[in-house]
Amino acid sequence: MDGNKKDDRIEERVELSILYDFYGALLKENQQRMFEACILEDYNFTEIAQEEGISRQGVYDSIRRSTKQLREYEERLGLVEKFEKQKKLAKKIHQQLQELPLEKENNHLEKINEMLQEILEE
Repeated sequence: MDGNKKDDRIEERVELSILYDFYGALLKENQQRMFEACILEDYNFTEIAQEEGISRQGVYDSIRRSTKQLREYEERLGLVEKFEKQKKLAKKIHQQLQELPLEKENNHLEKINEMLQEILEE
C-alpha cells in the first residue's frame, strides 16, 4: 500500500472516530459493537464475524451502513462542524488574550484565559 492510500485510510478512520464520538449512540447496539471493533479497535471482518456469529459480508455491510448513517447525521445536524468552528474560535480568543498585558488586579482576564485553556485541552 503506498503512502497516500495509507494516509487516506488513517484520515478516514480519524473522521469516522470523531463522527462516532458525536453520533455513535444513535446506532443500534450491534452496529455500535461492530463499528467499535472494526474502526476503533482495528479488528478485521473475520474476527468480528466470528465474535458476532455472522458472515464477513454481514460485518462489511453493517460497517458500511453505520458509516453511511454517521455521515448522514453529520450532514443533517452538523455537530462536528460546529464543534470544530467553536474550537477554532476559542483558540483565536486564547491567542488574543495571550497578547493582552495581564495586570495583577485584573483577575477576570486571567480566569477567562484559564477557562479557554480548559476548552482547548478537551
